[in-house]
Amino acid sequence: MSSDFESYEQDFAVLTAEITGRIGKVPKLVGDEKKQMVANVEKQLEEARELLEQMELEVREIPPQSRGMYSSRMRSYKQEMGKLEADFKRSRIAYSDEVRNELLGDDGNSSENQRAHLLDNTERLERSSRRLEAGYQIAVETEQIGQEMLENLSHDREKIQRARERVSLTISN
Repeated sequence: MSSDFESYEQDFAVLTAEITGRIGKVPKLVGDEKKQMVANVEKQLEEARELLEQMELEVREIPPQSRGMYSSRMRSYKQEMGKLEADFKRSRIAYSDEVRNELLGDDGNSSENQRAHLLDNTERLERSSRRLEAGYQIAVETEQIGQEMLENLSHDREKIQRARERVSLTISN
């Protein structure tokens, strides 16, 4: 059992070393290379999380008297994983800032580009608001029609019940 844990430990150590190296490369890359590197790091982080889960399962199967040492190692691995995720997040924030600057223009400070983007976004918001309002009106109308139908059905039910009562009264007479 502990041999499985140690095997997972080795895999985790190799994987975290690769992740650390790749995270360090992300800010230095550009374009598609950077996108590919970010995708690879995300995939490797997911693999590392899965390895941690497997290691936790192995620790649960270890007898209680030996479990303490493995539990403390698991805590340190989880801390290391948290640090890797935080480093990757910082790396991605720098990456997203660069992407934002590319989308806004070369310098990111062009007031005309920003104004045009704001106007486009405002127009999209207004269109979306109008669509939402139209959808809300349709929902209200549908609710009113449904309510009228329920009232009509209620009246029809009362008529049918009165007719039944008359028929049963007629039959009894």
